[in-house]
Amino acid sequence: MSVPLLDLGRQYSYLQPEMDRAVLNVLAHGEFILGPEVTQFETEMAKLCQVKYGIGVASGTDALLIALRACGVGPGDEVITSDFSFFASAGVVSRLGATPVFVDIDPDTYNIDVSQIEAAISKRTRVIMPVHLFGQIADMDPIMAIAAKHDLKVVEDAAQAIGAEYRDRPAGSFGDFGCFSFYPSKNIGAGGDAGMIVTKTEKDYKLCRSLRAHGEDPKYYHRIVGYNSRLDTIQAAILLVKLSHLRGWSEKRREHARKYDKAFASAADLKIPFVMDACNFHIYNQYTLASGKRVEILERLQAAGIGHCIYYPVPFHKQDCFASLGYDDAGFPVSSRAAEQVFSIPIYPELTEQEQTEVIETIMDVVS
Repeated sequence: MSVPLLDLGRQYSYLQPEMDRAVLNVLAHGEFILGPEVTQFETEMAKLCQVKYGIGVASGTDALLIALRACGVGPGDEVITSDFSFFASAGVVSRLGATPVFVDIDPDTYNIDVSQIEAAISKRTRVIMPVHLFGQIADMDPIMAIAAKHDLKVVEDAAQAIGAEYRDRPAGSFGDFGCFSFYPSKNIGAGGDAGMIVTKTEKDYKLCRSLRAHGEDPKYYHRIVGYNSRLDTIQAAILLVKLSHLRGWSEKRREHARKYDKAFASAADLKIPFVMDACNFHIYNQYTLASGKRVEILERLQAAGIGHCIYYPVPFHKQDCFASLGYDDAGFPVSSRAAEQVFSIPIYPELTEQEQTEVIETIMDVVS
């Protein structure tokens, strides 16, 4: 039987009355840009992240861009981040005229290797930007200690970690800024692009609000040049409906992950996700395996009609656009190996028991 990597139609089928009502309400009141649902969603996100402020923006990429800009990042500066993530994590740094400085990843979690961060700091470093990859928060205690020691800002790329917890604290609550994406495939997704910045101080909140609206403060008065990156009210309305289901959906993903873990734990040449003790609530934005037999496994999955994806086939240090930075594989053995071995399989909440069994049996036929 075929099994999609993700099926948003199933989600909509049982949310339809609530979602339709929310969208129609926006169409009726007509406040399509930064309407009341945006303010409400900002408040709810701040509450979820245990911080004071939320700022809705047009995408997760813009959330990172505006947060870094609010940290003062510009030409000549450096931002330390992971070598292994979605392109936006590095691309936003270059867009500000700054230089991304890549650090290899931990072989177990695929998050940034904390032990290598300090060696990457220079007099031009302004920000450390850890990525909470695949739904697990990076090891934030030592990261925050390093940042404090060197007087650096911290921006959490939490695009894949909404609701995840580290030592009972949620993603977005550690750094100066937390940045989230609501791309449709995320654990809660909009009906298009949408993003959110969360922060603790009124100063940072006001600056991000200004930057998302061309730098105006008040309207039509501009001391700085900003961006056109406002969260549409219809997207906020959709996200408010979904936010109330987030915890339950995360628990369902964790249930699926436990079944996968049990099935694959003893398989030869198959590495299951590792969860740090400190990460007491992994949300499994992806369920990512690693294998030296990836080619054979993916061929079998493809033949069976089972959805799969490689997150990510090319680490940043190998991307053509960053060739001028002069990196080579010698400095990134772990991310290079991960790019050759990782693959992700269906984990969405609506996945049926029969479908999950089909995924497991197809993979085990190759590796058992």
